Amino acid sequence: MTGSKVRLISGWVLTGLLAGVFIGVSAVSKFTDWPGKAEEFAKSGFTTELMFKIGIVEVLITILFLIPRLAFLGAILLTGYMGGAICTHVRIGENCVAQVVIAVLVWVALGLRQPEIFSLAMGKRLSP
Repeated sequence: MTGSKVRLISGWVLTGLLAGVFIGVSAVSKFTDWPGKAEEFAKSGFTTELMFKIGIVEVLITILFLIPRLAFLGAILLTGYMGGAICTHVRIGENCVAQVVIAVLVWVALGLRQPEIFSLAMGKRLSP
């Protein structure tokens, strides 16, 4: 297997893991009922109704990230989404390292899928 094939497969595996975190864990927790849900969201300053709507946004932008032609837009929006999560955790005095790592991994996954992202990050111009 060539290096570019390994890179591409690694990028898609990481993308799948991230989609699993965003949709399968985070968004599902916003859509399902569980003990202490209202209290947990209230601690963050959100109602369960608002978190449901935020979950819909989370799923939609994750889907954008999964579509190759829209992945760059999805990565930008997921980074902004994670910025909001980081702000929320900082505001209530919680650790936000996981959210920072996830935001960085979004761009690593996209860069592995689309190497031009790494070129742009290094300040190189893409040839037309």
